[in-house]
Amino acid sequence: METPDSKTTTSPPPQQEPDLKKPKMSSTTSEEDDAAITAPGDETTIKKQRYKRRKIAIFFAYCGVGYQGMQKNPGAKTIEGDLEEALFHAGAVPENDRGIPKRYDWARSARTDKGVSAVGQVVSGRFYIDPPGLVERLHSNLSPQFRIFGYKRVTGSFNAKKFCDRRRYVYLIPVFALNPCSHRDRESVLASLGSGSELVKCLECSERGRKVVGALGKRSFESKSDVSPTEIRSNDKDTTLKAEIKEEVSALMDNGDGVIRNFESVNEIKVLRNEDSVTTESGISSNSEDANANPEIKDEIMVSIEKGDDKNTKSEEEAINGSGFCYEEKEKERFNRILNYYVGSHNFHNFTTRTKAEDPSARRFIVSFDAKTIVTVEGIEFVKCEVVGQSFMLHQIRKMIGAAVAIMRNCASESLIQTALQKDVNITVPTAPEVGLYLDECFFTSYNQKWKDSHEELSMKDYEEEAEEFKMKHIYSHIAATEHKEGSVALWLHSLNHRNYPDLQVCGNGDNITSEDNNGKESTTVESMAESTAL
Repeated sequence: METPDSKTTTSPPPQQEPDLKKPKMSSTTSEEDDAAITAPGDETTIKKQRYKRRKIAIFFAYCGVGYQGMQKNPGAKTIEGDLEEALFHAGAVPENDRGIPKRYDWARSARTDKGVSAVGQVVSGRFYIDPPGLVERLHSNLSPQFRIFGYKRVTGSFNAKKFCDRRRYVYLIPVFALNPCSHRDRESVLASLGSGSELVKCLECSERGRKVVGALGKRSFESKSDVSPTEIRSNDKDTTLKAEIKEEVSALMDNGDGVIRNFESVNEIKVLRNEDSVTTESGISSNSEDANANPEIKDEIMVSIEKGDDKNTKSEEEAINGSGFCYEEKEKERFNRILNYYVGSHNFHNFTTRTKAEDPSARRFIVSFDAKTIVTVEGIEFVKCEVVGQSFMLHQIRKMIGAAVAIMRNCASESLIQTALQKDVNITVPTAPEVGLYLDECFFTSYNQKWKDSHEELSMKDYEEEAEEFKMKHIYSHIAATEHKEGSVALWLHSLNHRNYPDLQVCGNGDNITSEDNNGKESTTVESMAESTAL
């Protein structure tokens, strides 16, 4: 019997079971989970194949015509935009990650500008590469302007941008662009009227080239560079250009007082009837007596402009492109010497846009820059300019080529490059057309050395033949066809003058040009800096 003094015993409270861990959030789709699928009217269960993402590097090429560059930009047609969509439709990217490249660790080795092509571009990310046939599925979702060479497995920490040591770009410049006598500035062409010079056959071309948009970045000339010379001649409705040229010819050859003036285009080019020759601002001499003695010359010019027949087109090409200029040892030595000024670590703030001299990113390292090879495509000879560097800024290569061509054509002295590379000088250098530029290859030397025992080498060695075939079929042919149809380089050469780029004349003559230091004080001159650089 229980006494009142006895203690009442109670059972201990039940222990609570620990909470189960919440499942981790994952961006994977049901493709990674085992899913049971039951066929209608059948009790057998089919297990769906489970795939895993793999970190890979994709090697591919593309022709940049019609695209606004490599990097994805909302509202613009870009290489990345089309490639990301192709990866999604090929099953490499799940629905939840579509349009969000950060989720699959997307990275690119190089960015290319508008209209620039690539042969050895590389991107990396985590993709579903199974089932086999990813390359074929990508091709089925891309235009013929793309060529996927293949992919290689890489380490989990690999990044196509950060692990790329060097990039090699190639610019194809026509041989005639290095000839100082081909596609002269408009003043020289107008001054040659009536002299029997072949420059008169370049009159219409020079008129269109004078109005190239953005030559100096401060003008808003109307561009007709997207219309080919043949289309201009055959279009009866477009008579404005012909009327302008005829007006120029009449003004130059019918001046009653014996003085040729055109204050808008030729700044007081004076020709006295008693003088034997004409000397223009560009230093070109022509015989004015023939123009006055032979009034039929003007009529022939007018007829040539009106007809614009195929013979005139052919003779123009022969006169301009086949003028006897050859890229031989002497010219090759000079051009390579000019390009060699870029080699090394320099401040390239004058060779890009939106980057100030004080910005650390303006300093870049060029490993090599040479032009030793000539390639002939569709009857046009091109000089193959190869530049290798750690990285490049916007328009940097095109501006380096533009300055080098200006020097070769005697529009500026070789001191221009040394001056433009100075930190405390701001000058404007020409920008060559984008059509001749393409990314040739990206290098991963350090990565290959570190992981050579466990991973495949990242290079274009396995795709050389396929890359060469794509390059000749799509990139080289496009560059040559564009020059034949639109004359992009020829038009640009006509804008390469001291009116559009006054800094070329200043540097060429060694005159003083003021510059500002970091404190905004006018201090250094081009002439003094050239002397200090030489010392």
